[in-house]
Amino acid sequence: MGKASTDPKARVRKLMKAGKVKKKCCRSKPRCKRCPVLALQKAKADLSKAA
Repeated sequence: MGKASTDPKARVRKLMKAGKVKKKCCRSKPRCKRCPVLALQKAKADLSKAA
């Protein structure tokens, strides 16, 4: 799919536009499932696992 699939930030940005991830973190403990911080961590983990 190009750069979007290799860049974790781009992947999270796409999820934000789709409404799957919130624009700002609400900093709740534990992190909510729509948290952008959590989404970025997950995208980075998926990328490292695929490589």
